[in-house]
Amino acid sequence: MNKARTSQKVMQTLRIVKQTLQWRCRISSLWLLFAASAGAQEIVELPAEDRWLTPQFEQVYRLGSLSGEVWEQFGNIGEVAFDQAGQLYLLDHHVDSIFVVGPDGEYRRAFGGRGEGPGEFRHAAEFAVMRDGSVVVSDWGYSAYQVFDASGAYERRVGWAQPWAVAVSAGLMPDPQGEGLFVATGAPIRALEMVNRRGVIALPTARPVERLNLAGDVVTRDTVAKGWLPEGFNPIDLSVGWGWAFAPRMLPGVLPDGSVAFSDSLAYVIKIARPGEGVWRILKRPLQSVPVTRAVRDAERERRLRAAEARSEEALRIERERNANLEFYEVVTMLRDLGTSWDGEIWVQRHGEEPSDDTGPIDVLTMDGRYLGSYPAGAVEIPDAFGPGGLVAFIERGELDVERVVVKRVVGR
Repeated sequence: MNKARTSQKVMQTLRIVKQTLQWRCRISSLWLLFAASAGAQEIVELPAEDRWLTPQFEQVYRLGSLSGEVWEQFGNIGEVAFDQAGQLYLLDHHVDSIFVVGPDGEYRRAFGGRGEGPGEFRHAAEFAVMRDGSVVVSDWGYSAYQVFDASGAYERRVGWAQPWAVAVSAGLMPDPQGEGLFVATGAPIRALEMVNRRGVIALPTARPVERLNLAGDVVTRDTVAKGWLPEGFNPIDLSVGWGWAFAPRMLPGVLPDGSVAFSDSLAYVIKIARPGEGVWRILKRPLQSVPVTRAVRDAERERRLRAAEARSEEALRIERERNANLEFYEVVTMLRDLGTSWDGEIWVQRHGEEPSDDTGPIDVLTMDGRYLGSYPAGAVEIPDAFGPGGLVAFIERGELDVERVVVKRVVGR
């Protein structure tokens, strides 16, 4: 799956931040996995046996071609998203512009662009599309969120609340219930939301799920739930994989009632939280984690070296240095990706046959605790965007490595 790339500017910032943070921790037991969820939540035990599904999709349209219109000669598609009318929005980082197409794939409009004027971006990092078609863009250059109405007209700019703090975003998620966004701090990294400017960073003790209120001139943040963070670690290390293999990921997705489903641990545990209540439901499957043996450690070190060698000699040199100090969790992180649909389904991807394989089976759950079945590994990917009426969008690469977006509709299983 083609995910949003981390720019050179972000990586340089992350390296500076990393030098300021101290971390070393050995995990000797798994009881910490549930420490952040202590309380009177409903726990739903899902079946252990897989029930295999057959993916059934119909293609609606596809976008992206070297021989197509100028606007769809995409350079770097960062994200895609739908509104409630079935319109698709694409953020192309190559030109820092947002393109909108109708339900049949016809071009509607474009807005944004790189510049200093109202509604232009200094550096568009990520975006969110609200149900009504209004758009919020996280702009690093302005240290603010830029807000556009449903026609693409610029409305206002909302400043970040803490310009001296650091938070690694796993993606902006629009609140279906109203004006606001959800964000989870952790991996996989999408953007560095707030950049350190004072040189002092407090070591975090959790990876929070937060709701961002954009009503004022400066964003306000309310904690919805505190995701698990291993003692002594920081979210940036876990986001980019510095120093550790098989680190627990923060995988969030927003649900139609305004709750957030997220995974933050090593085991098969999905927590569902809502503002003002915290975690109120936990979905679990009794699947056994893979222990990290000497053979697993050796295979992972070799895999990383091969991947670096394929990039360049310099990458191989750097990886050899990292490899010598690479540390491992005692078990392999089970869940690798998560997505949520407009009708409340939760798609959860497990690791594959090899511990380093992120493209294993995809389980389909419901937010009320039903297991609908699993797509076999390789049968389908988790969509880059879910939309109304079963719409899904995938960012792919076609001939000559040209980026394209394929929109389909789920018609059955």
